[in-house]
Amino acid sequence: QVQLVESGGDLVQPGGSLRLSCIVSPGILSFDYIGWYRQAPGKQREQVIVMNKSGGTNHADSVKGRFTIARDNAKNTLYLQMNSLKPEDTAVYYCNGHQFINATWREYWGQGTQVTVSS
Repeated sequence: QVQLVESGGDLVQPGGSLRLSCIVSPGILSFDYIGWYRQAPGKQREQVIVMNKSGGTNHADSVKGRFTIARDNAKNTLYLQMNSLKPEDTAVYYCNGHQFINATWREYWGQGTQVTVSS
């Protein structure tokens, strides 16, 4: 059974850092793409950073130089390290995975974790 469970969301001051975690079942390498999305109040969900199975990444312009993605295959955990946080980074952050199985793409989402950047 596929399951994505995020944690680590919190209230943080502007300029601060935060690390989100996503425990991935059955395992990170079972996904062709895995990454992070976010949805701010009143806005559409947007891609933050996505990683392919080879480790290549694609960052949203708004987070380049500030956010990084990492994975620990042994722990089946995906991380999002967020530095130099801004109030506009406030959103619910979702872990997302895509699998290509039997010529069909399947997409999975976690439940989300709230990040609030405010003084």
